[in-house]
Formats: sequence, C-alpha cells, structure tokens
Amino acid sequence: MSIHSSKVVIIGSGFVGASIAYAALIRGLCNNLVLIDIDREKAEGEAMDLSHGLPFIRPVEIRAGGFEACEGAEIIIITAGANQKPGETRLDLVQKNAKIMQSILDEVVKYERNAILIIVSNPVDVLTAFARKVTDLPPEHIIGSGTVLDTARFRYTLSQRCGINASNIHAYVVGEHGDSEVLLFSSASIAGSSLDSFRENCAGVSEKDWREQVAAEVRRAAYEIISRKGATYYGIGLSCAQIMQAILRDEQKVLTVSSLLDDQYHDLGVALSVPSILGKNGIVRRLDLRMDTLEDELFQKSVQILRESLQRPMGNP
Repeated sequence: MSIHSSKVVIIGSGFVGASIAYAALIRGLCNNLVLIDIDREKAEGEAMDLSHGLPFIRPVEIRAGGFEACEGAEIIIITAGANQKPGETRLDLVQKNAKIMQSILDEVVKYERNAILIIVSNPVDVLTAFARKVTDLPPEHIIGSGTVLDTARFRYTLSQRCGINASNIHAYVVGEHGDSEVLLFSSASIAGSSLDSFRENCAGVSEKDWREQVAAEVRRAAYEIISRKGATYYGIGLSCAQIMQAILRDEQKVLTVSSLLDDQYHDLGVALSVPSILGKNGIVRRLDLRMDTLEDELFQKSVQILRESLQRPMGNP
C-alpha cells in the first residue's frame, strides 16, 4: 500500500511514546515523525536510536522538536504524564495528569488546530473528556486510546483458552479503560458462532464461573505486568499504531476508542469506549451497543464511576 505524505507528533518520549513510535515506523504509517518531551535530550536520543533503523524501513524523517513542530501534523499523540505505580489505579492519576494535559493542550492549539488528537495518558477516559471540554477542537478529532488494548487482551485470553488465533475471535471491551470495564461476552463470536455455542471446544469455559475468571484476567493484566516490569508499553504501542493506521489510511475500521459520548448515547457527560468507526477525519460514527441485562448494568456503573471522577478538582480551564 502506498503511503501519502503524513506527519505524526508524539508528545512524551517515555516507554509508551517510544513504543508507539517504533510500532508506527515498522508499519510505515508516516514519513515525518517528531518526538516532543520536556527532557529534550531524551527525545533526541530516542529519535537517534530509531533513525539508525532507517535502512530497514520505508523512508521517514525522524527528529526531536518543540511544540512548534505540531504545525502541519495530521495526528498528535499525547502520552506524557505520571505513570501508574504498583497498587495504584488509573483513576488515582487524575489531578496530576490533568494539570500536565492542560499545559500540553495550551501549547498544541497555538500551532495546530486541525490535527486529530490521540490521548493515551491515564486515566485516558477522564483526560479525553477534559481535553474536549477545555478546547474548541472538533469533537471527532479528540480520541482516547480507550479499551483498544483491553479488547486485544480479551481476544488473546479467549484465544488461549480456545486454541484459536486471536484474529479470528471477535469480542469487545467497552466502558472505562480501567477496573469498571465491561467485557461483552454476549456478543463475542468465533468464526461466526457465538462464544456460548463454542464452549465445549474451549478449556475451562464449562466451569460455572469461567466468565468471571476471564474478566478478572483481562482487568488484572496491566497490574500483573506493572508488578513484574514496572510499566506496560508494547501492547499500547501496537494498539495506538492500529488507531493511527485506521485514521491515516482511512480504513473505516471499528475500534473501541474513547470519546465524549453524545449522539445515540445521548449526553452521558463522560468519555468512555464503545465500538467506533475510524477514518481520515477521526471518529466517523459510533455503533450501537448490544448488551445483555448484566452487561448493561455494568456499563451504567462504569459511566457513574467516570462521572464521579470528573467531579474531582482538575486543571483550570
């Protein structure tokens, strides 16, 4: 597939930002990549390291820069912020990361107002809603990475139990990217068959509490990784590359990104993840959710938890 002229800016050159940059380069998603970090030397070092792989990938200009480099970008990815520590939930990061987000957005809009923002910093749903409320950017251009990674973890976990490639499993996680996320078992399918009809072929899914086991494994995934290596970054790097690809190549792809819900969901007042179609203009439209009674109850609980989090003091608009 031919690549058009595209510029991507990644704000934050830590493990997550660098992993997103690496995944984007491997996929050949852009021909101009800029890394911005409060530690300019860190950004320069990452740009140098990535540049040494140029003989093996499509031509691309890779450099470190300041916020002025946002001008002309098609996509601006924000990963900067305090990291989640062992024992800390994503929602614990609200106040400190909202202040960081405010300072970043103030600089970004000085130089570029047409780019699509992909927010990765945690708590991603709260910060996505915050970004929508403190800027006048088009709502379809403000996108949180949401539960794209959680959905991948769900599909991976089912693939391991059922012995089937994860790409052939269709299942979604919606709601908060966090402890209240909702795994949609009722609509999960394998090769066109419902998950329930496939149960006898999957290890452990005949047990009464197998859904609870899978849900716990998916929700605990980040905590388990953080307890072992201090941070998660490869999975989110690949997830963000998938979001970028859907936008830059106008794929009209369905991904569970986070955004401030309105339209058919009315105005819930929070940003959270539902299956959404992504294309060159960002979020094209959102798909209706089909949930059973329990899933709907859990989704409404997730909405309430995020509402309460948004009521906490944050950065000054």
